[in-house]
Amino acid sequence: MKRDLYGNLLAWKNLPARKPLILRGARQVGKTYLLKEFGRREYKDTAYFNFEQDPGLAGFFHGKLDPALIVQSLSLYSEKAIVPGRSLLLFDEIQNCPEALNSLKYFQEQAPEHHVAAAGSLLGLKVGKSTAFPVGKVAFLDLHPMSFGEFLEATGHSGLRKIIESRSAFDPLESAFHQALLHDLRLYYYVGGMPEAVALYTESRDLKRVRRVQDGILEAHIHDFAKHTTKTEAVRLGRIWDAVPGQLAKENKKFRYADVAKHARARDYTESLQWLADAGLVLKCHNIKCPKLPLSGYREDDAFKIYLLDVGLLGTRLGLTERTIVEGDRLFSEYSGAFAENYVAQELVAYGCRELYYWTSASQAEVDFIVGRDDAVYPLEVKAGASPKKKSLTVYAEKFAPHILSRATTMNFKKDGGVCNYPLYAVSRFPDLGRATGSTVTD
Repeated sequence: MKRDLYGNLLAWKNLPARKPLILRGARQVGKTYLLKEFGRREYKDTAYFNFEQDPGLAGFFHGKLDPALIVQSLSLYSEKAIVPGRSLLLFDEIQNCPEALNSLKYFQEQAPEHHVAAAGSLLGLKVGKSTAFPVGKVAFLDLHPMSFGEFLEATGHSGLRKIIESRSAFDPLESAFHQALLHDLRLYYYVGGMPEAVALYTESRDLKRVRRVQDGILEAHIHDFAKHTTKTEAVRLGRIWDAVPGQLAKENKKFRYADVAKHARARDYTESLQWLADAGLVLKCHNIKCPKLPLSGYREDDAFKIYLLDVGLLGTRLGLTERTIVEGDRLFSEYSGAFAENYVAQELVAYGCRELYYWTSASQAEVDFIVGRDDAVYPLEVKAGASPKKKSLTVYAEKFAPHILSRATTMNFKKDGGVCNYPLYAVSRFPDLGRATGSTVTD
């Protein structure tokens, strides 16, 4: 399946001062498939080594980490030549061999002619936390679940994606296109962006089989808790993991440790929650005191919302059934808008937002996402359905006089009293479309 990150891989390959590449991402987001496909299409050969499947590979990285000796040994072991510039040297599940991870430093310093890429589960927990790992000697790319645009490509609706991406104004789409995109968005809420689930749906159109795949992915995540942590820590991770869907289904989605377990305290669960975030399994969205740049300087560390990495997995956890896909817009308002917010968070991250923020004003208003871009701050209010209400944006505008106000709903593209309405299926265009059109709150 086509992934948007492929272009970044090509750019990396063509860099004159190329560093070894580490592809980060949660379990089963398609890291191995993407790198193998990249090697197949762009190189004469791929020398693939999986440290989980073959633990014996670690022996080649004991002692002196000499890239020439490592390449020679791996060539003999795999019975294939590893040729600089013509072979992609691919290390998978590299977190299982810290010495191999550390060797990337020496490939950068002593053998830059080799094209070296690495991937692995839970790299967010490994990379940079070992004193032996050389910060600054590798390049990073992050792979996330498939975005809605990638989902459209995979399901044969690339034309609909082009319609979204070609918009240059907030003029409404033709009704037929708008309805088709809403239908595909409902489907995406169910299938989500995990590549295995998308591939199965594309091949079979069988939603029951898709749900079984998603159940398996969730089981694998739980297995990781026990495999990579202590027994006590695994219990805490499981409690937080179990609590996230229920907290998202509430009207007030601020994360509460008290809802994780009876008498739960932040000091007991903070590290566990960060483990889930570092593993890429949850997305953390912090409240900010004031929407000024840099946003990180105004965040409240103890006030945040938590989203799952994939809206399809959220639906699995909440027991979403196939019926909701054919029952019109009811899906968009199910569970207090949990799907809409989780979907938007997922899209923002997929399109480059490294940190998520929101803003509240006591019980008066809440703007769901605040994005900093270049030298400006852009608020986005998310509505699960077609509600035209904009109370929170109005309060925000009175307090901060922003240049542009934006809202994401199931309504078509439109301008509403200076508010840019992005259809939920086009939230990937936020905030760039508003910026490009020169929209202001006084329009």
